[in-house]
Amino acid sequence: MALKNSIQEALKEALKRQQKVEVATLRMLLSEIKNAEIAQRKPADDERVLEVIAREAKRRRESIEAFKQGNRSDLVSQEEAELAVLMSYLPQQMGREEIMQLARQAVDEVGAKGPNDKGRVMAKLMPQLKGRADGKEVSDVVTELLASCPPGS
Repeated sequence: MALKNSIQEALKEALKRQQKVEVATLRMLLSEIKNAEIAQRKPADDERVLEVIAREAKRRRESIEAFKQGNRSDLVSQEEAELAVLMSYLPQQMGREEIMQLARQAVDEVGAKGPNDKGRVMAKLMPQLKGRADGKEVSDVVTELLASCPPGS
């Protein structure tokens, strides 16, 4: 509950400072948290709140890509501003090197031999990286590692 409370306090502060983007983003986030609580039928703990924030951040990243392809720089800047607000509530994101190191460990632990073992590696790796790394980047790193595995090794 502490994270949800800090978001509510941040909303109050943003209202006082008249930060329109921050207010809109935090209201949307609190609404999504409330929806998650309704779906769960219990108050959201910090872990569930982080899942909601990560999901919303992922949506913003996807929207940014789509708007860039559509040449909508006005919407790109709006989504980037919202993403910045959301990212301030997520734990520090891991760099590619850190992800690569953990992915190598997961490949060794699972005994992955090639690209067909990607699902097993991802299943082992994602719980460790939850909220700290973008799933698409983790997937890219694992694909890269498994592609470099010699066939039949």
